Amino acid sequence: MNIEEIPKDFPQLQNDTFLRAARGEETEHVPVWCMRQAGRYLPEFRESRAGKDFFETCQTPAACCELTLQPLRRFPFDAAIIFSDILVVPQAMGMDVQMVAGKGPTFPEPLKEPEDLQRLRVKVDVGKELGYVFKAITLTRHKIEGKVPLIGFTGAPWTLMSYMIEGGGSNTHSKAKRWLYRHPEASHMLLRMLTDVIVEYLLGQVAAGAQALQVFESHAGILGPVEFKEFALPYLRDIARRVKDKLKEAGQDVPMIVFAKDGHYALEDLSQSHYEVVGLDWTIDPQSARERTGGKVSLQGNMDPCALYAPKERISDIVKKMLEGFGTRAYIANLGHGLYPDMDPESVGAFVEAVHTHSRQMIKQK
Repeated sequence: MNIEEIPKDFPQLQNDTFLRAARGEETEHVPVWCMRQAGRYLPEFRESRAGKDFFETCQTPAACCELTLQPLRRFPFDAAIIFSDILVVPQAMGMDVQMVAGKGPTFPEPLKEPEDLQRLRVKVDVGKELGYVFKAITLTRHKIEGKVPLIGFTGAPWTLMSYMIEGGGSNTHSKAKRWLYRHPEASHMLLRMLTDVIVEYLLGQVAAGAQALQVFESHAGILGPVEFKEFALPYLRDIARRVKDKLKEAGQDVPMIVFAKDGHYALEDLSQSHYEVVGLDWTIDPQSARERTGGKVSLQGNMDPCALYAPKERISDIVKKMLEGFGTRAYIANLGHGLYPDMDPESVGAFVEAVHTHSRQMIKQK
């Protein structure tokens, strides 16, 4: 799909607060969305998903569209994120991934040694392998009726590599880290292969209608600063640079967000990596994040998701303090990680309302 083929008849965007905050422009209120806002905490989500295979749902554009829109019917979020999964990229490269109940994502045949790289598709036709995501994005852009911008996303190379070698979730990621120390050349080869697919995948999402892009480096915290600088950061930068260069050729500009969970040691580097927004987890103090990023980027985050277990008044106080720490400019409110399945939707509503109410007052008083 060429960028030029973008369907031009999308409904007009009515609320661009999120996009303006991403670019550091002034807003009337601080925009807010939640990672995993389309998730199991919503009864309607559980109902839609009941008895259906997870990846089959990901491959059904109408189902993805419905799940993406569900939270918007309940809450006045300022952005939507397409319902999908980061592991569709390893699938596109020829790996089998299954979602196993009670266990999570599982690779029956993970990569064990460098020769296993030969099992991967060298040249991935993203339009063919991941066209279902593009269709879901285009459909959702129409059905969202311009209410809020739609975010597309991908997993980052190191995070995907660790899944592909571990065969699923892991506490230590020692199998994947063993590759970094024992097979550095093969590791870089795999990371380069992933980067090439991710660049095409993100460009395809923009062509399909995505208005912003987030790159999830969920496993940043398992690396130390030295390994991060060698095996994660160069690829994160490469992705942003290549995507932006390509979009520039087509006269397009789409804000990009990098979220490196537990990567607080790399905050300065991440703020100089061609991303407009740096997403933060809850282990970082808002004010120190502002100081360390030196006003170069907008920031997104970072309330502890577990704060949503607090009573509503307490949520409001926590949000107010967070807003005071970050300030209202160049800031997108979010959680420091995704919503958990046992959270009360009413608490999510209280979070969104607190962000809007407090930030409006703070901006008025300026």
